[in-house]
Amino acid sequence: MTPQPAPKAPVVAADPWAELRGYTDARIALGRCGVSLPHDQWLRFRLAHAQARDAVLTPFDAAAVRAELEAVGLQCLELTSAARDKEEFLTRPDKGRRLSEAAREELRRLAATPGAAGADVSLVISDGLSARAVHENAAPFAVAFLERVRAAGLSAAPVALVRYGRVAVADEVASLLQARLTVILIGERPGLSSPNSLGVYLTYAPFPGCTDEARNCISNVRPGGLSLEEGVRKLCYLVQGAFTRGFTGVNLKDDMPSNYLPFAPQYGALAPGGPPQKA
Repeated sequence: MTPQPAPKAPVVAADPWAELRGYTDARIALGRCGVSLPHDQWLRFRLAHAQARDAVLTPFDAAAVRAELEAVGLQCLELTSAARDKEEFLTRPDKGRRLSEAAREELRRLAATPGAAGADVSLVISDGLSARAVHENAAPFAVAFLERVRAAGLSAAPVALVRYGRVAVADEVASLLQARLTVILIGERPGLSSPNSLGVYLTYAPFPGCTDEARNCISNVRPGGLSLEEGVRKLCYLVQGAFTRGFTGVNLKDDMPSNYLPFAPQYGALAPGGPPQKA
């Protein structure tokens, strides 16, 4: 019997996209196995989908975020929106935009305390659509931002932690506290590569019913996106522009120079304090 030659090892071609995948979390160059995804990419997709679901459904640990903030001396309030639970929050976005009656009463009592109302900045933190984003990013972002706010001579209201909140809930918080400007840190809708993305929205002269063209947004604050330090710097620039010009929204442009220093006087004088006037 004639001996048969040993079979040759299959030649595996190098993946020309492999190096590029090291620069992005985006799902690029997934390859294929016949007409389907390779098994490892299918498993990665399942994992990313599970992480996105978990980000939405994980309960907001307001107590842990509050402890981080109070550890550095920040005063906090724990409030709830009009949504009674996560299911109602997801199916009734309108309720996430309003405070519960108990939260309104608490803010009214606080505003009636001498010296408690009329701050320059009201900072709100809410779970939104990713509690994970808030747990990982909100406290250090808030601490860094409020340090710069106070260094600039601006006053800040107690930090409001709102469970089941949407972006517009910050307008009601700031309106009840008669704050000039509100900033909300909120978990963004998770993508398949970004379950921990924090959104930052600011509104000058906020009031209930304020619409989105009156806001500015800084998106994708997370270790794999916009860094915390750069996000805080950009927020300071927009806040300074809002106080200088008297508005936020579509007319306030993010044209921050690369050498911008937070609240540096050459980028605009901060307007005098006092309750904001509606346009």
